[in-house]
Amino acid sequence: MDLLLHTCCGPCATYSTEYLSQKGFDLTMYYYNPNIHPYKEWKRRKESLETFSELKNLPLIMEEEYDMPEFLRKVVFHEQERCGFCYQIRLEKTALKAKELGIDWFGTTLLISPYQNRELICELGEKLARQYKLSFCTDDLRPGFRKSQQLARELNLYRQGYCGCIYSESDRYYKPSNKKKLNKD
Repeated sequence: MDLLLHTCCGPCATYSTEYLSQKGFDLTMYYYNPNIHPYKEWKRRKESLETFSELKNLPLIMEEEYDMPEFLRKVVFHEQERCGFCYQIRLEKTALKAKELGIDWFGTTLLISPYQNRELICELGEKLARQYKLSFCTDDLRPGFRKSQQLARELNLYRQGYCGCIYSESDRYYKPSNKKKLNKD
């Protein structure tokens, strides 16, 4: 069975592609991630995935346009629901690409992360599958999360420290207490 796999980055692709291939899927990876900020981070993840694709001889389709403004237009004033918007944007683009290519199944490497909302991803994926008359792979890849990190280290793939969006970057690195300390001086 052919499956178009939305792929967020090289590390998440390592175990996910191994697992899904063993389940009998013929995979094509698909890079579309307009949420990633800044551009240098988007490019670094893209290059890491290209390296992984070459190392494992896996087909990869790249959306070359950096479409972060589209992501921001969708989430502005809805920051608390941003993850749902982000999943929707990427999964729908993947479903449309699968339909265009005549691939009956689609999925996402986001399902490997214990930090993502698995239930929401599956709900949105299954809704899109019904809408576009496709099948969505809901396999729980989270048990392979640690192995994916190990494989990424072994393959010397770039490993990022946040999901990619500007809000996640802020949550991870910006500490308001630091600002208060600076203002007191």
